[in-house]
Amino acid sequence: MKVRGKLVFRNEDAPGLVKQIAESLSPDNVSGIDTVVEGDSVTVTFEGEKIGSVLSSVDDYLMNARIAEDVLELGKK
Repeated sequence: MKVRGKLVFRNEDAPGLVKQIAESLSPDNVSGIDTVVEGDSVTVTFEGEKIGSVLSSVDDYLMNARIAEDVLELGKK
């Protein structure tokens, strides 16, 4: 069975921030993770054979996105 999930990130106040986060995380994309930047949004698709693996990938991605956001915000200060 294939399991697929999708996250869409948008930040109308700082659209460039979403793109910077996606670009900083894309080198870590393993097979089954695809990132697409379109305008002011980023769509990340996760695909795998087991739901647990997909959920773990989503959890890891969200944690890393939060860290990247924190680092970028610190850089503004």
